Amino acid sequence: MQGPLSGVVVLDLSRALAGPHAAQMLGDLGAHVIKIENPSGGDEARGWGPHVGPDSDISTYFLAANRNKRSITLDLKADEGRETLTRLIRHADVLIENFRTGVLARLGFSAERIEELNPRMVVLSITGFGHDGPEAGRPGYDQIAQGEAGLMSITGPPGQPHRAGPSIADLLAGIHGAYGVAAALYEREKTGRGGVVRTSLLASVVGVHAYHGTQWTVAGQVPQANGNHHASIAPFGAFRCGDGMIQIAAGTEGHWQKVAELLGIDAARPEYATNRDRFANRDQLVNEMEKVLTTETRGHWLGALAKAGVPAGSIRTIDEVYAWDQTRSQGLLVEVDHPVLGPIELPGPVLRFDAHAPGDHSAPPALGADTEAVLDWLKGKEAQ
Repeated sequence: MQGPLSGVVVLDLSRALAGPHAAQMLGDLGAHVIKIENPSGGDEARGWGPHVGPDSDISTYFLAANRNKRSITLDLKADEGRETLTRLIRHADVLIENFRTGVLARLGFSAERIEELNPRMVVLSITGFGHDGPEAGRPGYDQIAQGEAGLMSITGPPGQPHRAGPSIADLLAGIHGAYGVAAALYEREKTGRGGVVRTSLLASVVGVHAYHGTQWTVAGQVPQANGNHHASIAPFGAFRCGDGMIQIAAGTEGHWQKVAELLGIDAARPEYATNRDRFANRDQLVNEMEKVLTTETRGHWLGALAKAGVPAGSIRTIDEVYAWDQTRSQGLLVEVDHPVLGPIELPGPVLRFDAHAPGDHSAPPALGADTEAVLDWLKGKEAQ
């Protein structure tokens, strides 16, 4: 892969989702990513289903977070494995780890030791709840973090905490981690030195509270779940039609007036005159809108709303998203040649750069498939 990070070497010691997602993002940007796995089974995500393949042993979960990587196996509890990692650190730019706090240091690779081996190394450390503080070292999994970080309390129907569908705490930690690595690499160009970038599942969810956060910190109001409707704007959410549901987002007064005209509602009625009024009377407004919306199909209303210039949309299933021409036009699916499955499609990178044409992506590797090649590469680096 060619891209803005071409030439950057990343050692991915992480497992599961947060760290691997960060490493995958860097690989999408052109970095050379070496995934370092335990020879006894490797990344535990390899065991998470659903599984496909002739022997039903290839994890679709693993496939989602490990494209554009090469896999080697090292036993970091053995002298030989630690020695090989030491050699790799001397010739890499980034190391990603999501061990529990202190584990990497106990293996002999504290931040100080890594800096001693390679002062230019950027280390990304992702934990569950932070590397310090009263609950440092606490193990973190996505759903636990969603609950502890308040996300579940504002998701789903009122009074019924729900987890978000995707493992959003893991994914956000990976995204924020990759963002931090890019910043540290840029700073290295000015200082000549690397450093440690830290984030956590907790930090990544709290960091996107946005207006839910300020509703409490500034207004003193505890945010509540609003189901499929916006926390502060109305009408803005999912609405029933005659054959299913659509979404309508009246984000401005102009949008509201067009919606009201389309549905035969008096936009100037006192209970609907301003967004504050509409939000205070949202249940009444939704009922009134749905009385009209249910008289026609989704297609009818989506066409009418589009003609009126009101943002609206379907609620697609995942298979419908990947079949949608707009999804494919954005490069959001990539084809890779898997050594067992053959050509398969994977969800693709979300960034496009005008200066870089889309490149060929490589399939997520089998456990240890590239050990010999990576060690040969390392010997070449050491010989330079």
